[in-house]
Amino acid sequence: MTQTIPGLADQTSTLTLLRALRVQPQRPLEFWLHGELLVGPGYHVTEVKAVTIAAMDCGGRANAWRETVIQLMDGTAQEAQAGFMTTRKFLAIYDRVAKHVPVRGEAEVRFEYGNNSTPAMQYHVTHVEPQAERVIVHLRTPGVQCKAADACGQPVAAEATGGCAPESGCCGPVTADLITLG
Repeated sequence: MTQTIPGLADQTSTLTLLRALRVQPQRPLEFWLHGELLVGPGYHVTEVKAVTIAAMDCGGRANAWRETVIQLMDGTAQEAQAGFMTTRKFLAIYDRVAKHVPVRGEAEVRFEYGNNSTPAMQYHVTHVEPQAERVIVHLRTPGVQCKAADACGQPVAAEATGGCAPESGCCGPVTADLITLG
């Protein structure tokens, strides 16, 4: 099983996130997206998932990887008044789950969040920023890329612009020699 998601650069492992949080003193933990607060005070950690994915890309290549998905949910107005969850409380929740669920340190960590006005989505972690009064986990939106770009002859720049088109041969019929199942 691979340790990273094929074709995805700049991912943060579960262990990297935990290490960054464990060295901080107890501070409010905030989640920001593109420089703005995404999850308001009073949120809950509602689920920690250890996910195993088995997939086949458009080039006929089978692959597998693991992810850790931590689901966040808005709290009540009263809970919001109490402020943000602290790093200590977040880590206590995670540690309690990890005693019962086989979460892997090398797995990419994602945060899943949505509310009445925003559909639920899994966000990638770009980095953790400790500040004097808080700790910010910076997130980015997920994207889609052609994981078989190298087999299709697609340059990286073409992936970002949707260059894995059917006429490229990437997503078209696959010859038997491209398909590997193991």
